[in-house]
Amino acid sequence: MAEIKKTGGHQVVDYMARDYDSLLQAMRELVPSRLPEWQAGESEADFGNVLLELFAHMGDILSYYQDRVATESFLSTAQTRRSVIDHLKLIGYRLATASPASCTLELSFPASCEAVVAIEKGHAFTTGSESNTPSVRFEYTRETPLVIDCNALDVDPVTHRKHYGKDPVTGTGGVPVEEGRLVKAEHLGISDGSRNQRFPLTRTGLILRAAGAAGKRHRDILITTCLGETITEWTLQESLAFSRDNQKDYVIEIDEKDRATVIFGDGSFGAMPESGAVIMATYRVGGGLCGNVPAGAIRNIAEAPPLSLNGATVTHREAATGGADRESIDHAVMHAPSVFRSLKRAVTEEDYKALALNLKGVAKVKAVADSWNRVTLHVAPEGGGRVSDVLEESLLAYFEDKRPVTTLIAIEDVTYVPVWVAAEIGIKSHYPREEVRGKALAAAGELLALPHVDFAQTLYLSKFYEAMEAVEGVAFVNIDEFRRDNDPPGTVAPSGKIILEDHEIPVVPSGNAAYADGILLRVDGNR
Repeated sequence: MAEIKKTGGHQVVDYMARDYDSLLQAMRELVPSRLPEWQAGESEADFGNVLLELFAHMGDILSYYQDRVATESFLSTAQTRRSVIDHLKLIGYRLATASPASCTLELSFPASCEAVVAIEKGHAFTTGSESNTPSVRFEYTRETPLVIDCNALDVDPVTHRKHYGKDPVTGTGGVPVEEGRLVKAEHLGISDGSRNQRFPLTRTGLILRAAGAAGKRHRDILITTCLGETITEWTLQESLAFSRDNQKDYVIEIDEKDRATVIFGDGSFGAMPESGAVIMATYRVGGGLCGNVPAGAIRNIAEAPPLSLNGATVTHREAATGGADRESIDHAVMHAPSVFRSLKRAVTEEDYKALALNLKGVAKVKAVADSWNRVTLHVAPEGGGRVSDVLEESLLAYFEDKRPVTTLIAIEDVTYVPVWVAAEIGIKSHYPREEVRGKALAAAGELLALPHVDFAQTLYLSKFYEAMEAVEGVAFVNIDEFRRDNDPPGTVAPSGKIILEDHEIPVVPSGNAAYADGILLRVDGNR
């Protein structure tokens, strides 16, 4: 509450009185000394009291604005995405857009098919749709068409069909696809020849992964200008500060609502599109956790006429991984300083780790210098599972201009260690049993979720007790199984600890429906 203080013999209002009640009380306490003839008291009908209440209300609002301005002025305290974007722009860090999931599809053709099929960029496949779950679209994204000669495929004696997919020995083959949608040749506008022209993309949710080697055209977006019969391709740069006056460069700004804007140069830093030139954009939108679909979910051919006309079917044996939502404010504030310290150059193991995590779709990474000129990145993609061919290519291209010329980079999968946990809980009377069981199951399973685990981690039995006992309605917890995958079933790890090696990450066991969310949970002896 505000206090009236004396400074230099004069009464002043405490500047800490910033809310409505404090300001109103402080002003009323000043009334007797400033206006002794005013005897209105607390009457709400008095016009003076009305004015005081209005002034207090205005002061409360102004104090709120002052606090917000001060809060948004520092990266560590900023709350809005717009402020964080502006702060990080000062160190050359751009918040990552959503990343698309990827996987490799297998095709099946009728035994009688003898066609030569070409799968081109933009050909699409989808998951099945349900009433409350829309289908997820995956597309072939490579510039070079994938040509399949059905005459060269053998007929499977069991299915009596021809199959095209991953070789079980080499692990190669199949159709690499990514979640998202291709927007072809969108008309952005016509150049008026002025400086720093800006052209917003129509669709939100641009997929824009970190660029690879300098000077190479970005794979996610293509900007062209057309003047008469002359078509010119422009190059995406992180900044126009190093572009010469005749360089056909541009940058992209993405705001807090995921709206992307293409920005050209001013004639000194980057060329200006000629007056009358038509600006066209080809890009992809999508990305997010929704793309991390399980194995077998992609089963429809949406827009691939050569496949549909020849009676092809599609499936995939491994889950799609690598899909991630746009970068959060918390992640950017925590991660940006390490990227800035690395100066976007990979020298130390920590540099490789920080830069790899800057590529959306990578959830966990451990960098190991195997020798003076070889670095191995052990990568766990978003959604878990193995590193897809698409993500591996993106990582290698991303490090092309960041590594020393003599350094070789290898991408390896992490070693996932299933952790088996089984427990019995008691539920207090008058609590809904299934609801409490579900909350306890989620609390324990969260300890094994990919965002909350790491390499060489030590798992403690006490943490699982702590998580379940904290659930309201749980009377007791008894954990009778806590082990690694290769330990005897039904045992508890010595000392209540599971210690993982350098390249190991704990995961929920798969293939056993009883261990939902990573734990087998019984209620008073019943599952």
